[in-house]
Amino acid sequence: MTAPALSDDKRRLLFITCFIALIATSFGFMVRIALLNDVWKPMFALDDTQVGQIFGVGLWPFAISIVLFSLFIDRIGYKISLWFAVLCHVIQAFMLITAGMAWIPETMQGYWWLWIGSFVGALGNGTVEAVINPVIATVYREQKTKWLTILHAGWPGGLVLAGLLALSVGEGGADLHWRFQVGVLLFPVVIYAFLLMRTHFPINERVAAGIPYLTMLKQAGFVGAFIILVMVVLEIGRVFEYQPWLSWSVIGGLTLLYALVVRGNPGRALFIVLLLLMIPLATTELGTDAWIKDLIGPALANYDLSGTWVLIYTAFVMTVLRVFLIGPLSRVFSPLAILAICSAFAAVGIFMLAGAEAAAMILVFATIYGIGQSFFWPVTLGVVSEQFPEGGALTLNSIAAVGMLGVGIIGAPLLGNLQDNQVHNRLQDDQAIYAKYVDPEEKQSIFGAYRSVDQGVITQRDQRIEALEGTRSDQSATFGEVEARELEILLGERDVFDGLTKDAKASALRFAAGPAVFMFLSYVVLILWFKSRGGYRPVELSGAGGDHTA
Repeated sequence: MTAPALSDDKRRLLFITCFIALIATSFGFMVRIALLNDVWKPMFALDDTQVGQIFGVGLWPFAISIVLFSLFIDRIGYKISLWFAVLCHVIQAFMLITAGMAWIPETMQGYWWLWIGSFVGALGNGTVEAVINPVIATVYREQKTKWLTILHAGWPGGLVLAGLLALSVGEGGADLHWRFQVGVLLFPVVIYAFLLMRTHFPINERVAAGIPYLTMLKQAGFVGAFIILVMVVLEIGRVFEYQPWLSWSVIGGLTLLYALVVRGNPGRALFIVLLLLMIPLATTELGTDAWIKDLIGPALANYDLSGTWVLIYTAFVMTVLRVFLIGPLSRVFSPLAILAICSAFAAVGIFMLAGAEAAAMILVFATIYGIGQSFFWPVTLGVVSEQFPEGGALTLNSIAAVGMLGVGIIGAPLLGNLQDNQVHNRLQDDQAIYAKYVDPEEKQSIFGAYRSVDQGVITQRDQRIEALEGTRSDQSATFGEVEARELEILLGERDVFDGLTKDAKASALRFAAGPAVFMFLSYVVLILWFKSRGGYRPVELSGAGGDHTA
């Protein structure tokens, strides 16, 4: 197959535009991590499960746009699709910046305003990936895994930039500071919107090779469609409280329609396996990232460091490895071997981070974890693009869709719910603390009933401690024995509470090592399967390259 008719300059501009668009998606991810626990959680009295749900809705709607655009993107066009992403990213920034303002209706304040803003941003993120993955796989078809990995260095690179920018304008607390932190979302959006005006896009590899649209649909098959529909429709039904029978009716009807269109083709077996593996993969990478700041924060607080620095550091490790190491690695190991090695590193890094206290140990295990997660997402995209080129944008982007669905619906909320349950159980060791801090009302999640810490009680305690300490430092104010005793009791109570919750959150982090172990075993099985068939080899399409479009 000949290369697409794009000059070197146009191909370079295309790659840069895609790279910065991906950076824009990671900016939203980092901003939510920086603010959800430190600012929005106490500001709107959110529990850990609600925090996980807000974080999750910043991920799973990604699947709606990435799948829908993948079905029609060859007809809609890549450029129009990216302009839709620009609009979504601007709306997301506006809604998150204005969260808590007086003009917002009371019923929309807090949880729902943040939820909707994150939902719209996730639609934009899915559209970005619906464009950039097939575009780069087409333009660099001879080295798909390498260039998809380099492209996806934009994700951790954006985490580093967004984290540093967020920290530079202050952490939490001041109302103006956190609104500036959200404002950094717009930096990469403005840049890739400007570049988009001059960028040219190629015709997709599948289209250029003359592979029929129906053949693309058959690669995913009705089983692949069923997996995606189950997660999307059930989550929408949960959010809007639809009856389960209605959700399952929609799932069944749409799956049947897809099956009729593809004439009963279930899809490629290897593709279905890779599709399902994206759930533990995304939970290991993105789900752990979503909580690692909060989980490691108490240990780093001993060194006057923010937990955000762990995420920035591991993202930096990922960026460097994706850009500079993927070439040499891909010459020595097959993509599946790279994924197996990464799974082993990630499992060790996550498990050991959970118990790390010393700064040196946190650095060592964070490095191991960073190495482990470096190649998960892009190398999996590389495997799919190399093994199922006839699937075009659909198979490539369905993998990313299930990854985001998995972590958004299962991974991040599960880790949040696990923390609520672990904290609830651990606080029972001190009945006085338990009675004061645990909300007596049960709440519901997709994982069942749970009871969480009452964030309002924590806020009142911290405000009272701050007031008493202010009174003590103000020599003109009265600070007697009664106030001193109250302050001593509250500080002791806070220390006990923090110690109990710290142990509970560490056990939740250890849980995230389990999916990585499962992935390691799965990739070993796939390696042996390919070996029995003569080894791993990319599938090549025959046909002519297409001309570029404006």
